[in-house]
Amino acid sequence: MTQPDAYDRIGVTYAELRKPDPRIGAYIHAALGDARSVLNLGAGSGSYEPADRDVTALEPSAEMIGQRPASAPRAVQGCAENLPFPDKSFDASMAVLTVHHWTDQERGMAEMRRVTRGSIVILTYDPMFRDFWLLDYFPELASLDDEQMPRLEAYAKWLGAARISTVPIPHDCIDGFLAAYWRRPDSYLDPHIRSGMSSFWKIGDVSAGLDQLAKDLRSGAWAKKYGGLLEQETRDCGYRLVISP
Repeated sequence: MTQPDAYDRIGVTYAELRKPDPRIGAYIHAALGDARSVLNLGAGSGSYEPADRDVTALEPSAEMIGQRPASAPRAVQGCAENLPFPDKSFDASMAVLTVHHWTDQERGMAEMRRVTRGSIVILTYDPMFRDFWLLDYFPELASLDDEQMPRLEAYAKWLGAARISTVPIPHDCIDGFLAAYWRRPDSYLDPHIRSGMSSFWKIGDVSAGLDQLAKDLRSGAWAKKYGGLLEQETRDCGYRLVISP
């Protein structure tokens, strides 16, 4: 999993900007089925943890743990690659937009399977997905996905079986991950909003892409090319739910 000090820096605005969207949460919670005890790996500030289950959170970053509400389930500081729990400790395990941060994804998956009696539910991103206009301005994002995002076929190899479905992203998504603002292009010009997106931290200098995006928004070039998006309520932005029974 990502070194704790990375999210001690990146995660300072997460509790504010990365609020769980209930429409996305509904997919995750349905996939958990009737599991009563749930492990949340890479739990961060607690997004998408179901309130009606016995949840144990695991998170490597002290900064992120410190942002968890007082009412949130207990959090254990640790990494996915070496889970501090006995075999078959939980009815289900979940991991939300975190697998790409793990240092050893295969080992992390093996650990998830080891401690889980039932389903494993993972919200992730398909690195082969390219139908996102933001890549026109920041092509480095595609290269980053190739480096850090597991191919979807890897999950069945690691977990033994996997069912994969698309999670549509609403146009007014309140969880500020990378593609949450697909219908709000001016949002990407706001450094505060970008601060909640780890991809922008990782690709470094984004000034050229930001300048071009600002220019295209002012001139109408963005609207001319992508204006049809403004009429869509939801969109496939490449996010996938992986369920391993």
